[in-house]
Amino acid sequence: MASKTKRNPWGSGSIRQKTVTKNGKNYVYWEARATLGYDPATGKQKVKYITGKSQREVAQRLREVTAAVGRGDYVEPSRMPLDQWLDLWYKTYLVSVKQRTREIYEVVIRLHIKPYIGKLRLCDITPAMLQSFINECSTKQQLSPKSIKNVHCVLHESLHEAVMNGFLRQNPAEHCVLPKVERREIHPLTEDEVPMLFKELCGDRVEALIKVALFTGMREGELMGLRWSNIDFRNGIITISKQLQRARDGGEYELQTTKNGRARSIAPAEFVMTLLREQKAAQNAMKERAGCMWENSGYVFTNEIGEHLTEHIVYRHFKRAAVAIGRPDARFHDLRHTYAVMSLNAGDDPKTLQSNLGHATAAFTLDVYGHTTDRMKHASGERMDNYIHSVILN
Repeated sequence: MASKTKRNPWGSGSIRQKTVTKNGKNYVYWEARATLGYDPATGKQKVKYITGKSQREVAQRLREVTAAVGRGDYVEPSRMPLDQWLDLWYKTYLVSVKQRTREIYEVVIRLHIKPYIGKLRLCDITPAMLQSFINECSTKQQLSPKSIKNVHCVLHESLHEAVMNGFLRQNPAEHCVLPKVERREIHPLTEDEVPMLFKELCGDRVEALIKVALFTGMREGELMGLRWSNIDFRNGIITISKQLQRARDGGEYELQTTKNGRARSIAPAEFVMTLLREQKAAQNAMKERAGCMWENSGYVFTNEIGEHLTEHIVYRHFKRAAVAIGRPDARFHDLRHTYAVMSLNAGDDPKTLQSNLGHATAAFTLDVYGHTTDRMKHASGERMDNYIHSVILN
C-alpha cells in the first residue's frame, strides 16, 4: 500500500544559507521558507520566501510570519507603491469629508509625501522608516510641527485603510512620535481697544458683522454664511449650522457644515439682537435702492445688491480699522478670542463658553483661554477670602 505524502503543517519553515555570483563576485545571504497553507484548487503549497543579510534577521522575520499564520491573521503585504495607494485612497475613501479638508490632504500628498517616500512599496514601509521620514520633515522640508502633524494624519489614515483592505497586517504609522505643537499665543483686543475699534468702524459696510463677531465669538465663515432663517428674534436665539467657505484654488464660495460638523445655538446679549434688527432694516433699504438688481440670497450680511460678502472685503475693512487703532497685528480671529476673554471676565462658566464657541470640550476652552485673564484669578482669591471670613473666622 502506497504511503501518503506527508505535508508540512501550516506555519512551518526552514532557513538556509545561499550564495549567488554576480560579475564574478560571490554574495552570501540567508533565505527562509514559510508554509502559508495549500491552494485548494491545485493542492500545492503556498510558500513565503524571506531573505536577509543575517541568519538572525531572517529567523526573527520567520518567527513573526509563522506566529501570524498560526493565529490565522497573517496578511501578505502588498507590493503596491505608496503613491499609487494614496491616489486610490484619496479618490475612494475621502468622498464624505469637507471640500477644504480634501484640498489640504491633496496638497500634503502631492508636496510633502509623494516626492519623498511615494515610490516605497507598502510591504517595505516600517515604523522606523516612517519615524525617520517624520523627523526629516522639519529639517529637509522645513515644515512646522502643525504641518508635520497634518502629514502624519494623512499617512495614518491612509495606511489604516490599507490595513482594513488587507494590504498590510498593521499600521506602520501607529506609534510615530511627533514634534510638539506649540500653541500660538493669542492677542485679544483690550478693553480700551474695543471702543476705539467701534469708533473707527462707525458707518463702515462691515460694522455690524464685526460687532456681532465681537459679541458672539462666531467665526468669519459662520458670519458670512449666517442666514435670516437662522435667527429667532422672538426667543433671542441664533442657530449656527453652516459656514461660507471658498475653495483653496480660488473657486466659488459654498455653504459647508461648521468646523466640528455640528450645529449649535447661542442666546447672545440683547445688544446683538438689536444690531441684527438694525441690519435687517438697513438691508431692506438697500433692497429698495437696488430694485430688480437685488439678489434675494437670504444672507444676513451682504453687499448693496444682496450678494454674500467675501473674505477679501471683510479682511480689508477690518484691517483698516485695526491699523487705525494701533493694532496692525490684529487678525479677524482675534475678535473670537476677545469675546472668549470678555465672557470669562463677565462670569460665564467654561461649559457655557465652550458651547457658545463650538469647541469639542470645556477642557479645550480652558486650555486656550483660562490663563489669559488675571481678573478671574483675583476674583477666585476674593471669593475664597470671603468664605474664610464668613465661615472660619466668625
